[in-house]
Amino acid sequence: MSDVYAEPTTGADPTDPATLARYTTLRLGGAARRLETAGSAEEIVQKVQDAEARDEPVLILAGGSNVVIGDQGFPGTVVLVRARGFRVVAEDADTVTVRVEAGEPWDDLVAATVAQGWSGLECLSGIPGSAGATPIQNVGAYGQEVAETITGVQAYDRTHHEVVRIEAGDCGFVYRGSIFKYSDRWVVLSVDFRLARSPLSGPVRYAELARALGVEVGDRVPLADARAAVLRLRAGKGMVLDADDPDTWSVGSFFTNPVLEREAFELFRERAADLGEPPSWPGAGDVVKVSAAWLIDKAGFGKGYPGPEGVAISSKHTLALTNRSGTASTSALVALAREIRDGVHDRFGVTLHPEPVLINCTI
Repeated sequence: MSDVYAEPTTGADPTDPATLARYTTLRLGGAARRLETAGSAEEIVQKVQDAEARDEPVLILAGGSNVVIGDQGFPGTVVLVRARGFRVVAEDADTVTVRVEAGEPWDDLVAATVAQGWSGLECLSGIPGSAGATPIQNVGAYGQEVAETITGVQAYDRTHHEVVRIEAGDCGFVYRGSIFKYSDRWVVLSVDFRLARSPLSGPVRYAELARALGVEVGDRVPLADARAAVLRLRAGKGMVLDADDPDTWSVGSFFTNPVLEREAFELFRERAADLGEPPSWPGAGDVVKVSAAWLIDKAGFGKGYPGPEGVAISSKHTLALTNRSGTASTSALVALAREIRDGVHDRFGVTLHPEPVLINCTI
């Protein structure tokens, strides 16, 4: 869960500490004009205020696991969030609420909650990045989302220049999104999670995980068993960060699963009729979520599909775009993403959207 570093060759000096490839799991990104490190919530606020006083744009960067930074870097101040730790702020017989600093490595937190016998995050094991990023993305995997356990977010409001608490109901949580994702108004400082005091996981909702555990969907299992199974599944897909495995030099899933209105879904099914019934899941209201991984594969972009400069689809999972060579450029990765997006649309009429935040680049 620590930052992974490889010497980048994207045009920036790899010995320059401001080269952002040092701080992203993709190992891509040019240099920042100014790079600041903040070890506490107070320092985060101060660094942001100082940059604003200089009339510089600000980028908040923690684990660097869900961001794609352009080859030109960032023309302002990048604040590296290194505020760590968590503490209990409320508890009763059945639950415990922990306040987690924004820079706390996410999997370290999950491991600690499992060890404590606190249920609610176990299926989110192995996800790289920091705790402060989880409400931004409404991080989810294997049937759990952080929106289910977050009670509130402490953030710096750059519009009103004050630290505020945003209750969970005001965070605008949706599938892989929130009010924080596409706005630079809020700087997340810490997050509160309410977890159950239980040695057992929540009901296992994800069929693949249930099969791995040898249980039925809806069953509960010991927390440690759920965590171990999730870690095995993620590792098998190259979704657990490993400095020695180029398949993990990615942002995880590059595209979100498309959510289609019923009419659009039926049109898609017609175009995919020759391939059998596509995997899909009904959502709230008359919408259907379809598998981005299936779309990519069936459009002709299989595991290991190569792009320029050594970028490629992971050999383990079609949703991960990787900087396998370790020496590629962001423009090469973006070119591969565009090729996949356009190919899927041409074949199925469905548009894929990127899951990571794109900084100074676009597809």
